[in-house]
Amino acid sequence: MIDLADLMASLRIQDAIDILIIAFVVYKIIDLIRGTRAAQMLVGLAVVFAIFLSSQTLELYTLNWVLDNFLSSILLVIVVIFQDDIRRALTQVGTRSFFGGEHHLLQEDVEEIVRAAAALASKRTGALIVLQREVGLNQYMEVGVRLDARVSRELIISIFQPTSPIHDGALIVHTGRMIAAGCFLTLTTNPFVSKTLGSRHRAALGLTEETDALVVVVSEEDGIISLVREGRITRGIDTATLRNTLQKVMG
Repeated sequence: MIDLADLMASLRIQDAIDILIIAFVVYKIIDLIRGTRAAQMLVGLAVVFAIFLSSQTLELYTLNWVLDNFLSSILLVIVVIFQDDIRRALTQVGTRSFFGGEHHLLQEDVEEIVRAAAALASKRTGALIVLQREVGLNQYMEVGVRLDARVSRELIISIFQPTSPIHDGALIVHTGRMIAAGCFLTLTTNPFVSKTLGSRHRAALGLTEETDALVVVVSEEDGIISLVREGRITRGIDTATLRNTLQKVMG
């Protein structure tokens, strides 16, 4: 039996650092895939692996041979299945947000966004407000209308009025400025997304699957405010929750 005291005495500082790094990486990977389709796919792969082990125990040779050949190419399978999630994870690793960096948005700007979302929701006017963080969104701004204006509740409301020529697109906010409006985003390809979600919600999910942006969505069907982050959507949030979340993440 291994003596615990001897084991502790044999540990080096490098071993402790090594363990902490691995624990941090595993934690961040779990945090990145939590609530996404990648988590569901990992459960599926775990079930396949459990069946493979059971086929060995029960001597189901044909099933074992099929699964053995499948699992022998598991790295290639993982890359193919999780290519979108791997790309999103690598993008986040290249930003300060992966290491807990701060993303500044003044409190008064947060308040303007929250008040605008509340006003739009009360009138069931659809809106899509993107808050850029570390990952640049220039490719989306190029197809929109450049504004470069101070964050203003009145201007946000006017942009998303049905009579506005740019009300269908997204408004992109960065470092306290409304950079562009009428920006069209790529819709999510996640097959597990609810069929009840409209194009605004799907666009928000698609953007946050690829970048570290936060997106505030106001539904024109029911006036519900949603917050989308890292490919996950939280629906039916009130203004207090929206304000606290934006201040925490962007402040």
